[in-house]
Amino acid sequence: MAKIYYDSDADLGALKDKTIVFLGFGNQGAAQAQNLRASGIPNDKIIVANRDDHYAADAKSKGFNVEHDFAKAAEVADVLFLLVPDQVQPRIFNGQFSPKLKDSVTIVVASGYNVFYNLLHFKASQDVVMVAPRMIGSSVRTLYEKGKGFPCFISVEQNGSGNALTTTLALSRAIGATKAGAIASSVREETAMDLFAEQALWPNIIALFREAYSVLKEVGCSDEALVYEMWMSKEPAEIFEAAAEEGFIEQLKHHSTVSQYGQLSGALKIDGTAIRAHFKEILHNQVLNGKFQKEFSKIEADLEKEGDENPINQLYTKSAESELGQGEKRVRARLGLS
Repeated sequence: MAKIYYDSDADLGALKDKTIVFLGFGNQGAAQAQNLRASGIPNDKIIVANRDDHYAADAKSKGFNVEHDFAKAAEVADVLFLLVPDQVQPRIFNGQFSPKLKDSVTIVVASGYNVFYNLLHFKASQDVVMVAPRMIGSSVRTLYEKGKGFPCFISVEQNGSGNALTTTLALSRAIGATKAGAIASSVREETAMDLFAEQALWPNIIALFREAYSVLKEVGCSDEALVYEMWMSKEPAEIFEAAAEEGFIEQLKHHSTVSQYGQLSGALKIDGTAIRAHFKEILHNQVLNGKFQKEFSKIEADLEKEGDENPINQLYTKSAESELGQGEKRVRARLGLS
């Protein structure tokens, strides 16, 4: 079983006099920087490294010191939070930060992706750790303000100083992660679960909804009835919220007896052999072996393009052509929601 760390395991004194730099002030950066400050880290010891854009303006409006010169920010960092998107981290970190960082710096990632695939360049003397909230940034902030914790994965990937865990726990406590319990993990585990969900679990859920929509259309169900029955009523969101609160199976007791019997008996009748084999294929031959990472790296430059030249936009266009996509488009237009 994984070890879980709480406030009592962490000493904020480990961060005394350390200059903490946030590379990026987006969803997670803004939340974690504010939580650090609210935990007693002096504002003059927190620097936001960001180009001159609306994120930098937001940081300034919240009272943070912003440094546009990444080399200057790197030189003073005792702790560096890498919170820019995964696809741009290697270019920015390796090109502008790594050459200027102290030999003793602690580098913090919130996603295991670039560390697991060895895309970032570290010195052997540096600490490389993961502090990965399993919550969107806005919730990281609001839960902290309410005195509540949030789920978080932590790990030490490189212990150059010999004290990396102490620093990791202090940072986790400062952002509010140890109040509910920070779970010991690894960049391998975090990356495997994250990419597996994105490439196996959710694609299959999307496909199930898409095909179910078409089957029900064949027997005369209207677009309006289908979109509300399947997702626009927000019932699926309520089900997942109940699952988080009460348990994945236990939440079924809130459904009708007909629903409970149908779901439980139906699930047990499904032979998961083919599904399991499909999932294993994706996990081992796409995620863990780096095949997806290499494929994604080939299109990274195109992600900056506009319109149809952007591969993400191409995928959205193709997906919108499905019967489900077209049906929802008609309903949303009719309701003035487009």
